[in-house]
Amino acid sequence: MQYDYIVIGAGSAGCVVANRLTEDPEITVLLLEAGNPATKPEIQIPAECVNLIGTEVDWGYFSEPEPYLNNRKILCSRGKVVGGSSSINFMIYIRGSHHDYDHWQELGNPSWSYQDVLPYFKKSEHQQRGVDAYHSVDGELSVSDLIAPAPISHRFVEACVAAGYDYNPDFNAKQQEGAGLLQHTIKDGKRHSAAAAFLLPIVGRSNLTLTTGVLVTRLLLEGTRAVGVEYLHEGMLHQIRVNKEVILSAGAFDSPKLLMLSGIGNASQLQALGISVVLDLQGVGQNLQDHILVPVVYQSNQDLHFASTSSIGEAVLYLHSEGNSEIAPDLQFFFAPVQFLPLGYLAAAFGFTDVVSLTRLQNRGSVSLRSSDPQDTPMIRMNYLQSEADVQKLVAAIKLARQLFHMSHFDEFRGEEIAPGAEVQSDEALVAYIRNNCSTVWHPVGTCKMGIDSMAVVDPELRVHGIEGLRVVDASIMPTITTGNTNAPTIMIGEKAADLIKAGRTARTVFSKSNVQNPAYSSI
Repeated sequence: MQYDYIVIGAGSAGCVVANRLTEDPEITVLLLEAGNPATKPEIQIPAECVNLIGTEVDWGYFSEPEPYLNNRKILCSRGKVVGGSSSINFMIYIRGSHHDYDHWQELGNPSWSYQDVLPYFKKSEHQQRGVDAYHSVDGELSVSDLIAPAPISHRFVEACVAAGYDYNPDFNAKQQEGAGLLQHTIKDGKRHSAAAAFLLPIVGRSNLTLTTGVLVTRLLLEGTRAVGVEYLHEGMLHQIRVNKEVILSAGAFDSPKLLMLSGIGNASQLQALGISVVLDLQGVGQNLQDHILVPVVYQSNQDLHFASTSSIGEAVLYLHSEGNSEIAPDLQFFFAPVQFLPLGYLAAAFGFTDVVSLTRLQNRGSVSLRSSDPQDTPMIRMNYLQSEADVQKLVAAIKLARQLFHMSHFDEFRGEEIAPGAEVQSDEALVAYIRNNCSTVWHPVGTCKMGIDSMAVVDPELRVHGIEGLRVVDASIMPTITTGNTNAPTIMIGEKAADLIKAGRTARTVFSKSNVQNPAYSSI
């Protein structure tokens, strides 16, 4: 059988695309997913999110030894399950700064400004608080307040306000700066993944076929046109052709991997692995960006009443670091009413954590092939903390987190400082703590970036430059990382892409790549 569209990856974007395209009963879609259905019970329990890391629903990728983190390898978890990473993430719903999207447009991506993408955020959303200029109740994805946030999470917000920061009741509205409780993709106390919202309600559509346990090995190309895919399923190799387009939604690690396995990427690297070059596209796998976290952890001398219906992150403070003249905040402090310890994640003892994070780092990493074997893991190089300026921002942020935790709002809770530890006081000791203990926030993006410069992989309509019938639709197309968690923006990308695909059936805009490099990210 042939399908009109083949979508590779039933993750945050892929589920949305499959849903929207099959609204037309005349359109047939094959959705291929490497993982299995989300039957693991812990997936549905928000508080169990950390315990999904490293399990069978996680690809379990590791970075190469990170040269600026004392050669530590970082676990780069990605969801290997229907729903993708939305089935294992912390469910925090953050769209990012308005300026993130205006900057995308400034980089040569028309119709990607904040005003352009806001309708797509709203299209997906069923907002518990109701309708306003920024929110909708007509969408499939539940965005809700926590049922029972811990009392100490309110204290964190109160401490931030007392310290002079704005109270922000809605980080997805007029502004992002300030402190407040977070909203989550949780429905009736259970995780509401992209699969639960967009896929499960429509699996009965006769024009949608979902096949799980599939490893796509390469794209089938005739010249420079994508005509289908090859995949392994239950030990058998299959090939299937497509009538219209292949849509690659495998994520920031696996989308560039599949392009390279198919002969699309840096020609010299592909030739060195014995892969026939179809198109020398230098940007494939480059421009990798992520957020990193550094925990500041205290014991609590009493039960903090962390509910099973809660995600690890309950509150947040967004602010500008000293000297930051950008419009968007560059520091975020996620508050967790648990001991979220570096490298070991949750501890059994009562405690609370400020997860200090930079919303943009100056380094860029890459994804490349280890070999021509599709079953090999990709080579991931993050280059975290290559910039000394980023390190110094984190040093200052740890000091601020400590100041907040020593305000009177925490007096009845505060026990011993577990991390970095009371003995870690000098800037040099804090830098050592950061390099030895920082880790990912699981927000990789940018490896198939959208644009028209010489390193862009897809055009503003998400079509792969130089290849007909092939689009990339996932977080890898972000030219620059958003200010905060990336799941909501990825779902938005799926929504916008579905409309671009539908429009592309009747019209076509041609974008030409230029030799002009994107402005430096630090110019935002």
